[in-house]
Amino acid sequence: MKKRLLITLVFFASISLQAQEFKTPVDYLNYIGKEQENISRSMWKYTSAVAHSKSARRIDNTRKLLVKSIQTASKKIAGLKDGYQGDVEYRNQILEYLSISEKNINEEYDKIIDMQEVAEQSYDAMEAYIMTRDLVNKKIDAENEKAELAQKNFCAKYNITLSENTSELGQKIKISNEVFAYHTELYLIFFKANVTDLYLSNAIEKNDIGGIQQNAATLVQYANEGLEKLKTVKPFGTDNSMVLITKKALEFYKKQGEQFAPKVVAFMMFNEKFEAAKKSLESKSDKDRTKEEIDNYNTMVKQVNKEIDTYNKTNSANFQEKNAIIDQWNNTGETFISSHVPVG
Repeated sequence: MKKRLLITLVFFASISLQAQEFKTPVDYLNYIGKEQENISRSMWKYTSAVAHSKSARRIDNTRKLLVKSIQTASKKIAGLKDGYQGDVEYRNQILEYLSISEKNINEEYDKIIDMQEVAEQSYDAMEAYIMTRDLVNKKIDAENEKAELAQKNFCAKYNITLSENTSELGQKIKISNEVFAYHTELYLIFFKANVTDLYLSNAIEKNDIGGIQQNAATLVQYANEGLEKLKTVKPFGTDNSMVLITKKALEFYKKQGEQFAPKVVAFMMFNEKFEAAKKSLESKSDKDRTKEEIDNYNTMVKQVNKEIDTYNKTNSANFQEKNAIIDQWNNTGETFISSHVPVG
């Protein structure tokens, strides 16, 4: 399965400022705004790399450049020792925002990577990974809100009329966040059934009939729950591809639990019966074996060979269909993200 690690930064909208006899504070705001714009460009390069690149090295390199841009901006803004004519409140709030952003992107990133490596082992682990990732974003967003408030307070203090205007970069990042959030919503619905199917496969490999039956029932339950959830998920604009492929996958997993798993159990139970008959016959000497036992065993040998052939064909067809479904889901997800996240 493929997961995307997107760290979201929300930066101030680009602003056009009209001062009322206070040109110097406008220059002060523009200086800080220029540094924020540099960070926004680095953030967009990182977001674009996550969306359009399959190179882990490139993605990590752009993350490091993002951290570096934050460090550079922090150094320059920290150099404004007196802020604006001794007023350092706005400067300090921006530095606090940048400090927390850097810490979360740099230090918390490693923790998230560690969680990402084990996320596919269970639905709870995957959910915990996504929740932790989102928590990092919320921490940054909370500091961003404080910085925005500090900006507004500064403007109010110096009678500056602030006209908000969403920048092109800001709009791109906003769209990207919506794309990744939508993808994550569908991914969790898909993954809950997908990982349960993995447990089912493990039980089959171990010839664990009880485990097969339990996981098959759970798989059907999760598939039905997912199909119900999909009824409330609207297309992304006019694009309904993620809903359709998730529905197709869930219908397959439901069939896994309702049709394929019972066939596996039936084969294993027949095989156990055959092995028991074989063991019983082999434990007796030739003179103690009855004609009925021998005839029954020979009939079972013919049947077991037929059952093995049928099972192998069924298993092979199921394996191919499953791989095709997973590939289709991954490819649809890749296409969805690359199609809707702006390029450039």
